[in-house]
Amino acid sequence: MNQHILAMFGMPGGVETVVIVVIALLLFGRRLPDVARSIGKSIVEFKRGMREVKDDIDEAAKLDTDAPKKIDKKSDKPANHSAGE
Repeated sequence: MNQHILAMFGMPGGVETVVIVVIALLLFGRRLPDVARSIGKSIVEFKRGMREVKDDIDEAAKLDTDAPKKIDKKSDKPANHSAGE
């Protein structure tokens, strides 16, 4: 009995998907292309934001890995303070 209840709430099949699409077309009509367009713009903006965050993280990681190299180069050079005295 429990399997029948779970099967009733499973993913929709082919016929159910067609029925859902038809109902969506009836409800939204002309607005459906506008809704799809705004969803597409939102996805593009989200991806752009994620790319910017990734670039910022990569840049910060690059600066962190470059910083010790600069410090090591400065500390490897001997100081000639007593050469002129």
